[in-house]
Amino acid sequence: MLRLVLCEALISLTLLTAAFAASPAQRGKIYASTHCARCHAIGRTGASPFEPAPPFRTLHLRYPIESLGEALAEGINTGHPAMPEFVLEPDQIHDLLSYLKTLE
Repeated sequence: MLRLVLCEALISLTLLTAAFAASPAQRGKIYASTHCARCHAIGRTGASPFEPAPPFRTLHLRYPIESLGEALAEGINTGHPAMPEFVLEPDQIHDLLSYLKTLE
């Protein structure tokens, strides 16, 4: 049990260290991996695990990426109950939008 707790702590510390050392786009990808990948395809290929969730690489076809900043700050609330409401901090918004721009 202690070994499992130590492994989880090490993984968390590694992710935290990587997030601080990374570029905004890299931090945005880490955020997307942690909070969004359960439903959305967050990379350049692949299907979304939850079919109604659009792949991140297609978001720029639906919305100008810069216009998503306000929605992320106020809380994205969609018409279906499966997506939780997310409210991001300004730095998180910048990082996530930086990552989304790399997928255009």
